Amino acid sequence: MSAPADRTRAPDGRVLVAGIGNIFLGDDGFGVETVRALTRRRLPDRVEAVDIGVRGVHLAYQVLDGYDTLILVDATRRGEAPGTLYLIEHDGAAGEAAPPGAALDGHRMTPDTVLALLGTLCAGTGGQPPGRVLVVGCEPASVEEGIGLSAPVAAAVPQAVRLIEELLRADEPGESAPRATVGEAAK
Repeated sequence: MSAPADRTRAPDGRVLVAGIGNIFLGDDGFGVETVRALTRRRLPDRVEAVDIGVRGVHLAYQVLDGYDTLILVDATRRGEAPGTLYLIEHDGAAGEAAPPGAALDGHRMTPDTVLALLGTLCAGTGGQPPGRVLVVGCEPASVEEGIGLSAPVAAAVPQAVRLIEELLRADEPGESAPRATVGEAAK
């Protein structure tokens, strides 16, 4: 009998880190700013970091290129203090199909909507969704019109970059991923 898989370890293979959000809505630009900061760092060859912004449909199609892990970086309201980081393992299958008749607005797609669209696209193309989907989220202070992050969210960007780097190192010998579950703030 084999040991159960360690769900805290990233699988070997290609990883897509996608920054999601609207830079014209204050802290909603957290994902975009974090990925921009991450791209200034040295990343393993198997990792691609992209600024998706509000182009959720593009994200769904890009994931069809075949990634083992998808890390979404986004502003995430969970009721904690602004700037609180979350590491959330998406518990739904990335390949679940969108509900029948679901309207797709390419500029207002939440990560769940993107994952549902991905399921529909995979079913239609024979592609495979990522085996693991993580969300690195940050509690926003404001998502009102305006350019620029609030002070607590801007301060969380370097911490989020370090957290993502830890996740990316998790499959290297001797390393383990940070452990967090839905609702736990990553420190």
